[in-house]
Amino acid sequence: MSQTRSEVAVLGMDCAECTLHVRQAIAALPGVRGVEVFLAAEKAVVDYNAAQVDLPAIRKAVQAAGYQAPVGSEEESAAGSLAQMGSSFGRAVLWVLGLVFGAVLLVVVAGEWLGLFEAVTTRIPWPIGWLIVLVGWVPVLRNVITAALRRQVIAHTLMSVGVLAALAVGEWTTAAIVVFFMRVGDSVEHFTAERARRAVKDLTALAPKQARVLRQGAEAMVEIDQVVVGDVVVVRPGEQIPVDGEVVDGSATVDQATLTGEPLPVEAGPGMRVLAATLVRLGSLRVRAEQVGRDTTFGRVIRMVEEAERHRADVQRLADRFSAYFLPFVGLIALLTFVLRRDPLATAAVLVVACSCAIALATPIAVLASIGAGAKRGLLVKGGKYLELLDRADVVLIDKTGTLTLGQPQITDVVPFNGVAADEVLALAAGAERYSEHPLAEAVRRASQAHGLEAVAPSRFEALPGFGVRAQVNGRQVIVGSKRILDGATLPAQAQALEADGKTLLYVAVDGQPQGVLAATDTIRPEVPAALAALRGLGVERIELLTGDNSRTAAALAEQLGVAYQAELLPADKLEVVRRYQGQGKTVVMVGDGVNDAPALAQADVGIAMGAAGSDIAVEASHVVLLRDDWALAPEALRIARRTMRVVRTNIGYTLVYNLIGLTAAALGWLSPVFAAVAQSIPDLVILANSSRLLRQK
Repeated sequence: MSQTRSEVAVLGMDCAECTLHVRQAIAALPGVRGVEVFLAAEKAVVDYNAAQVDLPAIRKAVQAAGYQAPVGSEEESAAGSLAQMGSSFGRAVLWVLGLVFGAVLLVVVAGEWLGLFEAVTTRIPWPIGWLIVLVGWVPVLRNVITAALRRQVIAHTLMSVGVLAALAVGEWTTAAIVVFFMRVGDSVEHFTAERARRAVKDLTALAPKQARVLRQGAEAMVEIDQVVVGDVVVVRPGEQIPVDGEVVDGSATVDQATLTGEPLPVEAGPGMRVLAATLVRLGSLRVRAEQVGRDTTFGRVIRMVEEAERHRADVQRLADRFSAYFLPFVGLIALLTFVLRRDPLATAAVLVVACSCAIALATPIAVLASIGAGAKRGLLVKGGKYLELLDRADVVLIDKTGTLTLGQPQITDVVPFNGVAADEVLALAAGAERYSEHPLAEAVRRASQAHGLEAVAPSRFEALPGFGVRAQVNGRQVIVGSKRILDGATLPAQAQALEADGKTLLYVAVDGQPQGVLAATDTIRPEVPAALAALRGLGVERIELLTGDNSRTAAALAEQLGVAYQAELLPADKLEVVRRYQGQGKTVVMVGDGVNDAPALAQADVGIAMGAAGSDIAVEASHVVLLRDDWALAPEALRIARRTMRVVRTNIGYTLVYNLIGLTAAALGWLSPVFAAVAQSIPDLVILANSSRLLRQK
């Protein structure tokens, strides 16, 4: 069985109801195993059996549902673009006609209310009036009929029944104005959806389109999809780096703000890894491609943002379920209105005033606005579900190395023995560690450089696994390593105090005699204390450090930061901690950066990975990605989530109350079909205005 996954572009979707119709149309095809439809990305991702169904059949199903499905080849895409332009032109013509007729009709109706134009409306033959109605109504009616043939009821179904009711009682002017505002509502919904898509489109527009590649010793400009792994690309000043890869030649200042949001540029040179979509400001580079296209870090960011709709918030699912019951409920209210009041116009007003699309738009518009805005600032949320869970977060669990700390040990203290100078102890240790690859050896070498000391190359060097290193430096035998090199010697009180503080100690022996000790610790990220304070201010009940380090080191760090801790944990132990809190009914956020954190990140209600350019496994397992290693983004994620859910709740609450008032007023005859048509387009505008605030988060 040939199982295939393909993406199909879908144009013309304006609301969550549209995605539901496309999903149902594709899912009905034999051989389709699964389908996800994304409003913001304007596409469907389809899993299907290629032996039973193919892409043309899938596109045909999309078109049968009333939407456009442009094809993939350049020639066919061009034809599709022309067709889309023609369709846009047709809509523009209808829009202009609608404006003209709407303006005329509004004047006529206003004149009728004032008693000035009654003679005018009575003299217009009903066929002309019906023609005016049909000019704007036919495109809508076509969608209603298509939906009806598929046994679907859409928002325009009820409004179209309202138009028919108005025509049936001879109120063609009322029907025309209802159609006019129906089209106005469609335009508002389309604009609202486009506004939500803008952040995604803006992000996609930043992706490199071309690359200058070295081919057979010469530079050639090629389309980005023609670059392959292993190619060497040349990037000049002012150009984007088109691939993820390693610099093989040249040096340059690289602006990474596009990807990480970090305003300060970095210096790139041979051996350094650089990322696609970042900008070379000064200098030039030659980069060997390691990831290209959608496999680059930037490509993954775009893909994650596009597919963030896959993980919908529970409140969005509630709104979707409500929409499914709302239209039958409105139909029932209309039927009762007609039976009890025998008033066709009141019945038409009930059908017209219902705002089901506004309910469907209340959540996804706000969520998409936040996800798009967050991605531009270096904060990637993989779906609305995780914004809702972040809003409820009450326990935050944090990995230590590389997450709270920089992951680079620093020498903080040098304690000499027996009257030896501290600089001499450090210089001898740096010489002995010169050829060692251990992270602590690198810390010793950095400390030596910082003190202006020369690390003399040893004449002999030997690594002693589990013990340290032994080397011949300036004719002296130097051993640097664990406590065992003291050979029973008493540790000075100052060194004992450093050990009690949780620091890692390196002992130095020269010619068989202990000469000193170096204390090292992993440096806390400078922004961490303020970020933890911000998390507490946001109502997080418990912050806990989870680490594989020994209890003494963990206790010292936890005390410094004012958090709880659990030490000497394996990856499985961290996973169990997450499950234990979840078993207590807590909403758990786990923050980590490495492969060992992946199980806990995946198990947590929300896993936050530090640095999208870091561990691929951690990034894939997490639900939120900080595109730069900046702890200030962690509380920012909670702030965005809480602000987003406030907007969502406001949108839903406002829409429900508005519909209740509108339906009541229409059923009691207080709202004419004309004003009902005006009223049904207002919620979309309010939701757009309210949700747009999320695009301007600071």
